[in-house]
Amino acid sequence: MPAETRRRDIVLVVDDTPETLSFLTDTLDALGATVLVATDGESALKLLGQITPDLILMDAVMPGMGGFEACRRIKRDKSLAHLPVIFMTGLSDSEHVIEGLDAGGVDYVTKPIVVDELLARIRVHLANARAVQASSRALDATGRFLVSTDVDGQLLWCTPRAEQLLEQLFPHEADTGARLPADVAAWLRDLRAGGHSGDLLRADRRLQFTFVSSTEPGEFLFRVVELLSDGEAQEQAEARQLKDALPLTQREAEVLLWVSRGKANREISEILGISPRTVNKHLEQVFIKLGVEKRAAAAARATSVLSAWK
Repeated sequence: MPAETRRRDIVLVVDDTPETLSFLTDTLDALGATVLVATDGESALKLLGQITPDLILMDAVMPGMGGFEACRRIKRDKSLAHLPVIFMTGLSDSEHVIEGLDAGGVDYVTKPIVVDELLARIRVHLANARAVQASSRALDATGRFLVSTDVDGQLLWCTPRAEQLLEQLFPHEADTGARLPADVAAWLRDLRAGGHSGDLLRADRRLQFTFVSSTEPGEFLFRVVELLSDGEAQEQAEARQLKDALPLTQREAEVLLWVSRGKANREISEILGISPRTVNKHLEQVFIKLGVEKRAAAAARATSVLSAWK
């Protein structure tokens, strides 16, 4: 598969040393990965609220919140717990290795970093993560929140982003092990019978559910979009914010939004309903207008704008 149509892995690098950040960013970008950067644990957690990477490289010792504590917080979040975290540190005593693994890390490399060894470990853990998350990531590639219900309207499964959203809206059900309130399940059942879209208002947030299809007997797929108070979809609002903050056209802003979420050109073309060639042309203009040369730099610029806006 050509490189421009293959999904790019997203790697979050968390380190407070500029030299290490620069070295790892260049190395990973050369391998075709989209690189996100944070300089401490708190910044990493904030960034994870916007984008979910495929793997995290985490320095253990940093000012403020260190890597071990950041990892523990990541693992307590159900929507992020699956992420493989590889620790990087000059600490090599066994007690530190054990602390990193106890915090939830999957691996541990010491500084100075041996590039070939680190890349080999990254490949192994990315492959493992892809195997575990294959089904949900295939659905997330559509750029949508997706939920599947049974005949009674109760959840069977949902994509990670949809699960996070539903847990925010229905925390009591999540705590008690239930998935949806009875009235919401009944509403979804009626919505499916009507074969159309409907809006659900909960906790001052507005969700639009659209029945997509019956994937197999007794299983029904819905697409979910969060709407703002004026009825505008969240993704539309984010693209508009990029357009207003940066010298971009609306379509260029839409392309940049999905690049910042780690989507490859082929996936963006499917989401926006345009050809991969057109996506590439828009992306070339984005690079020129932003004065950058790489997808990682463009994605970081978009993330910075959206984080400041929110």
